Amino acid sequence: MELTATTTIRKPASEVYAFWRDLENLPTFMAHLEQVRTTGDRTSRWTAAAPFGKDVGWDAEIVDETPGEKIAWRSTGNADVPNAGTVRFLPAPDGVSTEVHVLLTYEIPGGAVGKAVAKYFGEEPHQQLDDDLRRLKQVLETGEVVRSDGAPWGKRARKEFPQRPAQPLSDADLAKGADQ
Repeated sequence: MELTATTTIRKPASEVYAFWRDLENLPTFMAHLEQVRTTGDRTSRWTAAAPFGKDVGWDAEIVDETPGEKIAWRSTGNADVPNAGTVRFLPAPDGVSTEVHVLLTYEIPGGAVGKAVAKYFGEEPHQQLDDDLRRLKQVLETGEVVRSDGAPWGKRARKEFPQRPAQPLSDADLAKGADQ
C-alpha cells in the first residue's frame, strides 16, 4: 500500500524538520504509534497498535537525509509490518510556513483480506495519515493536540469511536430519520 499526504504548518522548515527528526516525538501526533525508541544515530525501534488489540513492532533505519529538507527511512530485519517512507519539508509560498509532504509504503499483514478487515474495524490508512498530519500541525502551532469535548481522551477514544470512511446513509437509516 502506498499513502501520500501533505499539510502546511506555520513554522519554519528547520523547526518542523527538527521536531520530526527527534523520532521519539512521533507518537505525540501519530495515533497508532505507541513508542519510538532511538537505538542509534540512524536507527530506531517502533511499536504500533494494530487491529484486534494487538501490537506490532519493527526496527527502522534512516537511509537518506538532508537536514532541514528530507528524511527517508525503511524497516529492517523481520518487521511485523515492512515499511518505508519519505517526508519532505519545503518552504511554503508565504515565506513563513512549511509544506510537509509524506510518502509511506507498507505491506499490510494478510494482504487484501487484512486491508478489508482493518477498514471494517475503522482503521482506514489514508484517513489515519491525514489525521496524523493534522495533529502534527496542532502540536507545532499550538503546543498540543487540540481535543474536542466529544473526545477529550484522545487515543483512548479510538476504541469507543473508531474512525471509518464517510458513506451515504442506507435506506434503513433514512427511514429511521423520517420516523423521528
